[in-house]
Amino acid sequence: MIASRFVAVVLTLGVMATGASAGNKAERVEWFMDQGLGMFVHWSVDSQLGSVISHSMVGASQDYLDRFILELPRTFYAERFNPDEWARLARLAGMKYVVFTTKHHSGFCMFHTKTTNFNIRHTPYRDDITAQLFKSLRKHGIAVGVYFSPDDFWLLHTQGKDVSRRRPEALPKNNPELMAHNKAQLRELLTKYGPIDVLFIDGEPDELKELAWELQPNLVITRGEMETPEQNTPDEPMPGPWEACYTLGTQWQFKPTNEDYKSGTQLIEMLIEIRAKGGNFLLNVGPQPDGIIPFEQERRIRELALWMFINREAIYEIRPWHVIREGEIWFTKAKDTDTVYAFLTKLPDWKRGDRKEFTLKSVMAAERTVVSVLGQSGRVLEYNTQVIPETRWSQEADGLHVSVMRAQRIYNDSKWPNPLVLKITNAQATQ
Repeated sequence: MIASRFVAVVLTLGVMATGASAGNKAERVEWFMDQGLGMFVHWSVDSQLGSVISHSMVGASQDYLDRFILELPRTFYAERFNPDEWARLARLAGMKYVVFTTKHHSGFCMFHTKTTNFNIRHTPYRDDITAQLFKSLRKHGIAVGVYFSPDDFWLLHTQGKDVSRRRPEALPKNNPELMAHNKAQLRELLTKYGPIDVLFIDGEPDELKELAWELQPNLVITRGEMETPEQNTPDEPMPGPWEACYTLGTQWQFKPTNEDYKSGTQLIEMLIEIRAKGGNFLLNVGPQPDGIIPFEQERRIRELALWMFINREAIYEIRPWHVIREGEIWFTKAKDTDTVYAFLTKLPDWKRGDRKEFTLKSVMAAERTVVSVLGQSGRVLEYNTQVIPETRWSQEADGLHVSVMRAQRIYNDSKWPNPLVLKITNAQATQ
């Protein structure tokens, strides 16, 4: 009996010593799943070139690498960077958190660090961009996220190694100097910049995530701890938290030419699908080298903002319904009530004042059910006092029959191509 107790104590101490109990806290995971929508920001010293961020260094000549490391910082002015403008746009669009590239694979740090001169202090701009942005985000009630790359092409170059990813010598676990370098930088970010809500580790997370939880136990680690599909959405809901990250165009960083942007409607429909499947949508912007979010990107975000202003109730604090979709109608369910939201998508020609009929098979009305359209009162159709645009419904043997009029005037021409959302209270799942 004594020996058994001794073994149990040793095992318990071993678990504590190895940090096996570390991880994302359950209540913080719930918080993260409630957020729904975030902004990703890819911005670094090579945004001046309009190239892929960092990766142009892989396989590059010695001359190219020297110019990248020595010349680009000298011409990075960021003279129009206004963190308040970024934060205001994110808040307007309903983005609950922002994840910023404090250090991408190149090794260039967008914060003041003692670990390398390859950082924002040694540019004409000089000021700490990360500190300014995080201050503005908190001011506007937006959660703060850090993107951090354990890959560091600058350090590999100083070591005389070929710049690469995934080669053994490029991995921190096989490169003690790189591991120590990363830990020192992560310690700076997690001790000098206030509470951090989200950490995105874009590379080998071992030892770094344990350090992060040690320094800030309440932060949520996304990549490195949960599924974070990039530029794709899974076919079915995944258990637990997950986050899909997408570019607005084809490139993460600013691409001045040859770019093809997604439409506002596409972004809205992507958000709906991701939330119906239980994930968060992390939508990327790539600021210009001067710090301005490009015109084309801002306009699409503002279209998303308009839709979110009307329909955000169906995006925050929800979970997947027992059926994620019926054809082009997608569903979410309020986390703590029996309210279901039905997103009526792919109806771009639905004009204001027109009525359409739908039959929902997976939702059943109860005695106190009310069906309404988010954003609409159901009592007034502008300039037509003879029409009452109420939402009508009846529960029939073959499903919940709903008659819906698009009544709210969103655009002057009375045509708005984006989805309406039905709110169904006291909803029951069909068997």
